[in-house]
Amino acid sequence: MSSPQHRATTRTSRLGRDVSHLVPPAGEVPGLVTLTERDRALWEWAAGYLHVRDNDAHTLYSYGLATALVARTPSARPEIVLPAILLHDTGWSTVPEEDILEAIAPQARRPELVRAHEIAGARIAREVLSELGHDEADVEEIVEIIDGHDSRAEALSVNDACVKDADKLWRITPHGLATVQRWFGLDADEALRIVSARTHEHLHTEAGRAMAGAMGALASIELTAECAVLRAE
Repeated sequence: MSSPQHRATTRTSRLGRDVSHLVPPAGEVPGLVTLTERDRALWEWAAGYLHVRDNDAHTLYSYGLATALVARTPSARPEIVLPAILLHDTGWSTVPEEDILEAIAPQARRPELVRAHEIAGARIAREVLSELGHDEADVEEIVEIIDGHDSRAEALSVNDACVKDADKLWRITPHGLATVQRWFGLDADEALRIVSARTHEHLHTEAGRAMAGAMGALASIELTAECAVLRAE
């Protein structure tokens, strides 16, 4: 007879037996992402500036994407890319919240606010990174990336390319698509089409283009009539 402790921890499933003991430790599984100790300390500072426009969640999802991009992009430096992505949108905290959507909407009416948030974000990044004791040369590169991450079409470096791509790739994630639907009153198909049109042709890395293609393919299949039938069964 099994012990009370064993019975309490055994899981039931359609398989009919517990396989949870076969799940490997997280550290042995490729592709999983958590914030490093360095970046967690930075996040605690950055989060106070990310309370508007869903920037807190956007930033964390973009951090995950940036981590994946760095791992697949030769010569990209995580000590540049990851702090830059955590801080890239802190400048929106200086823009009135009621004006932000007009700055980022299709055919935006307040494009000057995009530039304003970049300038403010660069200033905040310099202050925070210096306070936390980051390398001075790294701080300069991170600040330069943030100061132009939206308005500058071309990437300054492979590190800048990874930041730009991670920022844009968020749009095609489930969270990004749901957020765009809510912001602009679009249905799921409209949201996917508008973000795809504004993302795929503006990516800088091979890894970013591959990730965008995969996420776009899954999101579009999810919207097919065939999938709708399966969900209804």
